[in-house]
Amino acid sequence: MAIIPRTELAKKIRELAGENVYLCYQCQECTTSCPMAEYMDYRPAQVMRLVQFGLEDRLIGSSGIWRCLTCENCGEHCPNSLHPREVIETMRYMVMQYHYLDGDRDRFESREDLAKGLRALSMLRERLETYHNISGDDNSGRLIWSTNLAHVPEGLDRKKGAEVIYYVGCVSSLFPMTYGIPQSFVTVLERAGVDFTTMGGDEWCCGYPLLIGGMRDQAVEMIHHNVAMVKALGAKRVVMTCPSCYHSWSHIYPEIVGDEMDFQVMHATEFLAELIEKGTITLKEWPRGQMVVTYHDPCDLGRKSGVYDAPRQIIHSIPGLEFREMASYRTNALCCGGGGNLESFDPSLVSEVARRRIGEAQEVEARLLISACPQCERTLTKAARANKVRIRVMDVAQLVEQVME
Repeated sequence: MAIIPRTELAKKIRELAGENVYLCYQCQECTTSCPMAEYMDYRPAQVMRLVQFGLEDRLIGSSGIWRCLTCENCGEHCPNSLHPREVIETMRYMVMQYHYLDGDRDRFESREDLAKGLRALSMLRERLETYHNISGDDNSGRLIWSTNLAHVPEGLDRKKGAEVIYYVGCVSSLFPMTYGIPQSFVTVLERAGVDFTTMGGDEWCCGYPLLIGGMRDQAVEMIHHNVAMVKALGAKRVVMTCPSCYHSWSHIYPEIVGDEMDFQVMHATEFLAELIEKGTITLKEWPRGQMVVTYHDPCDLGRKSGVYDAPRQIIHSIPGLEFREMASYRTNALCCGGGGNLESFDPSLVSEVARRRIGEAQEVEARLLISACPQCERTLTKAARANKVRIRVMDVAQLVEQVME
């Protein structure tokens, strides 16, 4: 008996994501490179095959598509330039928009892990729509991290006409473990004489958790709000220390708002590297003697946005630091485990991926693990503590503040 594939699902994937799944010939490179493959009921290559054969129901009822870290390692290794991550994100979109958020929730209750994870993601959406941040805190407190500064920069809160807006992001704004990142970054900006401000309580989540969680439609209002705030304040640049915010603003926002984005978007490492190159910032020798350091490439900054050189240029410009790359770096860097909404869907798996990354830092005998992402700093710091590894995790902005003249 001949097997006749149902092509409707593949056509829908191509319409929504631009991915032609029939180019996949099952070489397994995506599965081999996936840090979460062993925890997925359908691994990346199997997802592609199920789409090819139109087995939509199997994917709709899969918890595996929600365990994807969206780290893009799969796409990086595909010989046909396919992106299984985008196929998975599109399946998430179809689950949420056509089923879960449309009232068809009973079909997910038979799998406890799937039902629990989807409820957690739905609660995340409710927090974002109600409070405009991922934590559910009063959004007017987004500058709470600034209260511990020895000196709060003048014009920090919604100064009109500032050249630069520092878009802080939810994690750095509201998670105490990462307060040090915005504290260091604004200190560096002020010392460098940069004319900057923030959106204060008018800053809303960038929408990234919704964008990768199958709820792109629900993120549109946040995106338009944030862009409108930049225009109202009159800034020429928006700079962020969070790679997920950066990826959203630089790659997804233009698709939604189009020509409204008449300002430049930069990640903090790019901005700091520019200031150092111009001589606006001068860096002195590392104050604690010779130290071995390594750098962790955040997925949203590296593979998904192509920013690899700026953070390394900054590290190499500091005398006294011996830089060593980990076994997996740049395009092959291992995810920290904090991406893809996994912390909401199945938090128990985050620590396992982070433990592996800390292990790679140990292999090169690094005492200082530098990154450029607040979520990476959180997950890697927790992993180092849990595994009793004597290594400090630090953001590039914090590093620069310590050695800035």
